[in-house]
Amino acid sequence: MSDPFPFYSARGNHRELGLQHGEQARDRIQAHLESIQRSTGLAIAEFEARALQFIPLLQHHCPHLLEEMEGLGDGAGTGLAGAVAVNTRGALGTVADEGCTAFVIGREGTADGEVLIGQNSDMLAENGDYAYVLKLEPDDKPAVLIWTFGGMIGYHGLNAAGVAQMANDLGDGGPGKRFALPHYPVKRMMLECGTLAEVVDLMQRTPLWFNGNYVLCDGEGAILDIEATSAGPELLTDDGRGYIAHSNHYCAPRYATPGNAAATYADSFPRLDRMNRLLAERYGRLTVDDLKQALADHDGYPSAICRHPQPENDGSDFVTAGVTVAALVAEPEQGRLHVAAGNPCESSFTTYTLN
Repeated sequence: MSDPFPFYSARGNHRELGLQHGEQARDRIQAHLESIQRSTGLAIAEFEARALQFIPLLQHHCPHLLEEMEGLGDGAGTGLAGAVAVNTRGALGTVADEGCTAFVIGREGTADGEVLIGQNSDMLAENGDYAYVLKLEPDDKPAVLIWTFGGMIGYHGLNAAGVAQMANDLGDGGPGKRFALPHYPVKRMMLECGTLAEVVDLMQRTPLWFNGNYVLCDGEGAILDIEATSAGPELLTDDGRGYIAHSNHYCAPRYATPGNAAATYADSFPRLDRMNRLLAERYGRLTVDDLKQALADHDGYPSAICRHPQPENDGSDFVTAGVTVAALVAEPEQGRLHVAAGNPCESSFTTYTLN
């Protein structure tokens, strides 16, 4: 059993949010930053210079979040360069991101008639050492509740308007990388929206550095999946099923090609099939407990929905070493986020709330 993740909260203007966040999570932010820097092999000056190249993009697309990063750097003692680095980690081209199996169920599919959304967050195990649950109450935007780590101001979670997002890495293939916004500030901007229509508009006008997937819902009961690529978003609906699941391969017809399928994690396909089957079996009466059990499923062990280490290969890349670091189930209309630290087959869920 793993201990629950720490819980931090902040309120105020964006600089104050960053300052309070940085002060409370200081040790985890610094450890995360040091890990990213080590992985680059760069001298500190060059590493910081690379991070600071993103400032004009942040200033143009989300100046309020750049203010928050300035406060974060002061609170955590990393300076602005360090705060930007932890929020651009994937775009620095040095850190493997996540695998993950995510889902969202519309109101007709659940026992209590409310939308449920969640995922397992699969990544290198050390990231769990930097993780926590964070509640932010901005002066001028909806309150947000996220599971995150190491100073990242946007990650998986929900807001007070009922908008929630979970995310998956997309395997190799698809559009190439470019110099544009990293995903973490965009994840946060999603949670500043009041409806999925606003989220779609955001994604259509925001340039992304690379590709990732988002499973989404809003307080009006709408559900959607967006394969957000560097060439623009591809929208996937539930096709009348009442639920959507996604793992790490492309499902949008434009990119669901044999070549892209061959370039992704081989276990992505059986994980998605398994999650779809588990949701279909209980559709119409799905509960939070059902979804916790689905996230603990071991079909295909060790590379199952609940992902465990692969002892035959102790390499450091995601394919061989990625594990489930956290499991999340959210009740967005109730402002509740249930989080298990580590594999949900071994750890209890702790409930965090916006109230």
